[in-house]
Amino acid sequence: MFDGITLGQYYQTDSPLHRLDPRVKLVGTMAYIIALFIVKGWVGYFLAFLFLATMIALSHVPLRFVVRGMKAILIILLITVAFNVFLTPGKVLWSFGVLKVTKEGLVFAARMAVRLIFLIIGSSVMTLTTTPNQLTDGLESLMGPLKKIHVPVHEISMMMSIALRFIPILMEETDKIMKAQMARGADFESKHLMQKIRSMVPLLVPLFISAFRRANDLAMAMEARCYHGGEGRTRMKPLIYKGRDIFGYGVVAAFFAACIVLRVVGL
Repeated sequence: MFDGITLGQYYQTDSPLHRLDPRVKLVGTMAYIIALFIVKGWVGYFLAFLFLATMIALSHVPLRFVVRGMKAILIILLITVAFNVFLTPGKVLWSFGVLKVTKEGLVFAARMAVRLIFLIIGSSVMTLTTTPNQLTDGLESLMGPLKKIHVPVHEISMMMSIALRFIPILMEETDKIMKAQMARGADFESKHLMQKIRSMVPLLVPLFISAFRRANDLAMAMEARCYHGGEGRTRMKPLIYKGRDIFGYGVVAAFFAACIVLRVVGL
């Protein structure tokens, strides 16, 4: 059921994208997400597709592994497209009662679907090629200037990294609980809405208990290792920019600039 969850997982291999500094990948992902909302024309979306396809090829992560992450948001994607198709005013192409399909709605829905697909896949590529420790170090380094105004940068980075890492763990735990409950007679395949809601109770209660237990075990393990926050801590592998990282920043800057130009010229 949860084979399609790829966000938060790390794919172990040796690739140019894996060897990049995590700060480059974080900045590149943020720039890519912003660029998706900057471009308006299909030329811009084609450029975003080429950029994403290149990153996937450089990551050496199998395409099937990357794309299957879309299973998790299929329902959200369909709902988003449906709302945009039926609720966007414009030239009516088809109508049935209160439901109206407009030309503008179809175009807007297609653009929103492309943005959402590219956004999820782009974020997945970042987490698939970056370990949780690298994510924590990269986030802390990028948010370093906020320490001057007493923002707990290390704690925020640690929480975000743990949250990402817990996504596949909780999905695996949910799958185990579902199988155990089905062995006890629970019905998770009923098509009746109220029955589906009632069947979630024997699933959510043990899942929350398991999540709290895991969080408590993690806290005790960190305390046993004398963890007291980021103050005065050192890193076994300090982040140092190399030539490939500077080149990576240059590629991201060129892509972002190209998206701005395409937005200005209306392509």
